[in-house]
Amino acid sequence: MTDWNFADVWEAVSEVVPGAPAQVHGTRRITWGELDARANGVARTLVGAGAKAQDKVAQYLYNGPEYLESVFATMKAGLAPVNTNYRYTEDELVYLWDNADVVAVVFHGTFTDRIEKVRDRLPRISTWLWVDDSSGPCPDWATSYEAAAASGGDPFSAPWGRSGDDLFLLYTGGTTGMPKGVMWRQDDLFRRLNAGNIIRVPEDDGLEGVRKTIVGAGPVIIPACPLMHGTGAFTAMGTMAVGGCVVTLTQRRFDATELLDTVGRENVNVLAIVGDAFAKPILAALDAEPGRYTLSTLLAIISSGVMWSEETKRGLLRHHPTMMLIDAFSSSEALGMGTSVSTGSSAEHTAHFTLGPDVRVVDPETNADIVPGSGQKGVLALGGRNPLGYYKDPDKTAATFREIGGVRYSIPGDYATVDADGSIQLLGRGSVVINTGGEKVFPEEVEEVLKRHPAVNDAVAIGIPDDRFGEAVTAAVELRPGQQAGEAELVDHVRSLLAAYKAPRHVRIVDSLGRSPSGKLDYGRHRKEMVDWLAAGGSTRSAGTPAPGPTVEASQG
Repeated sequence: MTDWNFADVWEAVSEVVPGAPAQVHGTRRITWGELDARANGVARTLVGAGAKAQDKVAQYLYNGPEYLESVFATMKAGLAPVNTNYRYTEDELVYLWDNADVVAVVFHGTFTDRIEKVRDRLPRISTWLWVDDSSGPCPDWATSYEAAAASGGDPFSAPWGRSGDDLFLLYTGGTTGMPKGVMWRQDDLFRRLNAGNIIRVPEDDGLEGVRKTIVGAGPVIIPACPLMHGTGAFTAMGTMAVGGCVVTLTQRRFDATELLDTVGRENVNVLAIVGDAFAKPILAALDAEPGRYTLSTLLAIISSGVMWSEETKRGLLRHHPTMMLIDAFSSSEALGMGTSVSTGSSAEHTAHFTLGPDVRVVDPETNADIVPGSGQKGVLALGGRNPLGYYKDPDKTAATFREIGGVRYSIPGDYATVDADGSIQLLGRGSVVINTGGEKVFPEEVEEVLKRHPAVNDAVAIGIPDDRFGEAVTAAVELRPGQQAGEAELVDHVRSLLAAYKAPRHVRIVDSLGRSPSGKLDYGRHRKEMVDWLAAGGSTRSAGTPAPGPTVEASQG
């Protein structure tokens, strides 16, 4: 059986289509042959600087060619990539890089000042590769990434070689607790991604199967979301495995206009996004200037990580009915739990998925399968190819990766009900479930209903301590620019669509919910802000009490 390693796969691609485009970033265009040669140079530099087998290399980068190029180089050298959230503060960076045992960091120049403040707290890191982004000169303690890449040369493999057991570390902050490093064997990760690819490599044929699959330049993808998160990285890596081209946007804040212009200019086939956080601005841009953008080459938009509303899907399909909208239900610990596919003829309901072949929905206490149509809530359990666990966290590993009937499953804590036809209705992650008076309320269910109000752009539901009920349901809401809505109106809207106990007792209007670059919400921060706001007299009214004052208008920010 083939032992899959991404460096082997991408080297095979570069042999077959050396002149085909591999990466595009604005006016920069890098062929597969150039990508392979540049990755050789970076790999040689890392090993020459003292990196040993399976040492960890952090990518501290915005989207751009150097991200995947340095991942390629890391894998060539038999080292392990470590993603780094570019919004982290100094203390968060120290925690992450220390926890991951990082020995080398590839970083954009704009982060130089931040790194300067933490270098003395990270003695294990001996190699810093500086990527020029015109933000200033290369510091004297770093090495020019471009010089390393330009050294290229002959194919490179470290003395210890490489294998399918080599790790890919994906650090995930989740909704609570410190970031945890999900350990994927490259062999397992390749097979998981290949199974979900539109074009698939025949796995029984090994690298020869890769060569046979690629008959020319492959599909073109834009990961609109950050490559530092699983959705962006995994969709890009899967595309590269079949000789595709990864196009990255030049703006460091998401710009729907830039995205749509790039789709037409580069004949893009696939977009990778994270739910409504990306889809809503795309739809707004299309609605604002219908007919401006060329979408004819766009075959699919893939979303994962955050719920994607039915209303937004319908709006996108009005502009391009022949494309597929694929809502992939996955997490860092569990790839391939379910999908929903919307086309011009119909848009799938929010959070409604068809289960993947290795998935069960089980009772969290007994592990018994949930009976379809029973209405009982269960947790999703994914069998088959899964991560080894969490890096240096055996307790969390044992809690998430468990055996049921002799089979090892990944159970990240996602709750769902099972419809009579076997499809599921996703409820949300149990770690942020609100327990109010003994009733469990899943935040995402409340959030999606709030976002169906015409004045609401985004929403987060959180539980706060309550003397009587244990926790009270509350919500922070971001209104659409120029729109108005009062607290009582929003509460009544939720009550009209959900059971009364799920309606927020307090609603706070905010300028922005501050989603992360991947579109995720920081529930802990919103919980603290809600408690502080109420303590300061932000609201003294419970749900259903008429709102006495004027409504609040959302800012343009």
